[in-house]
Amino acid sequence: MRSVGVEEELLLVDAETGEPRAVSAAVLAAASRGSAEDEQVFEAELQREQLEFATRPQTRMEDLAAEIRRCRVEAAQHAEDTGVAVAALATSPLPVSPSVAVGSRYHWMAERFGLTLQEQLTCGCHVHVSVDSDDEGVAVLDRIRPWLSVLLALSANSPFWQGQDSRYSSYRSQVWGRWPSAGPAGIFGSADRYHRQVRDLVGTGVLRDEGMIYFDARLSHRYPTVEIRVADVCLDPDSTVLHAVLVRGLVETAARQWQAGEPPARHSQSMLRLAAWQAARYGLDARLLHPATMRPAPAETVVRALFDHVREALDDHGDTKPAQEALAGVLRGGNGAAVQRAILERTGTLREVVAECVRRTREQSP
Repeated sequence: MRSVGVEEELLLVDAETGEPRAVSAAVLAAASRGSAEDEQVFEAELQREQLEFATRPQTRMEDLAAEIRRCRVEAAQHAEDTGVAVAALATSPLPVSPSVAVGSRYHWMAERFGLTLQEQLTCGCHVHVSVDSDDEGVAVLDRIRPWLSVLLALSANSPFWQGQDSRYSSYRSQVWGRWPSAGPAGIFGSADRYHRQVRDLVGTGVLRDEGMIYFDARLSHRYPTVEIRVADVCLDPDSTVLHAVLVRGLVETAARQWQAGEPPARHSQSMLRLAAWQAARYGLDARLLHPATMRPAPAETVVRALFDHVREALDDHGDTKPAQEALAGVLRGGNGAAVQRAILERTGTLREVVAECVRRTREQSP
């Protein structure tokens, strides 16, 4: 059974005002005073208003869920020790002037990319799934491309930007898309072609290193995994687990297609960009582009097509029933963007949106 690991980026906010706080160094220092395991789990990110954690690889989704909840609890505790709070928000609802983290790499990026980097206070969720080889990994990347926009629609959790409603469900994806290496990739065809393209992109000098290959899905340059990077950080841990379950199902399904000699769908990068834009703009609230046809279809129809596509893999992993229940919950209650807008409609203030999301991040992580 393929192992799965999750990386989540969380927003550090003032516990009273909800405004982002540039205190990641202090929170990491608090984590370092805990267990050695804590020190390895938590990392700094691009902006000092962020904190990232990474779970250990797991094969059972129950264990992954426990890991995610544990990491969120510990992140909240370390933040509270520093006088702030954590929120699983993909963008800050309140206005902010982000502060770039220290270090030669981030300094180089700030000089090179200017305002693009300065405004990158966005929090994503990255899922690593083990593969047997780079050849299998690239075959998977080639075959999951059409489905990534559906994952974005399900995870969308960033409707607000600089104190305004962006009119998007995932405005994070729009901000992230400003990077020159971000977005959907073409079909590679082989591991050799993948690595050649990565070398060529880094060789231009526009990118500092391989870590700046920001494809929506890529081979990890650190682990024997494919890394799916398309999602917003999810408000609720159950949604994160659902996302991880669907990602593993996609990877396993794609690997089986490759082994059976089934070719990947030939959708162009331009068409995939349109599908991603539609998903970012509307989330689950309108029609999405169906991965099979690239024509509009009701969001629930497209989401259920994703579920049907990976159903055999879910059955084999014992994930079908919990995934069905979690998916029904998202379709009934909405993604994070819908929840945030509902809080604003109920309370009338973005400060209360942040406060409620802080509570949900903490209280739903027992």
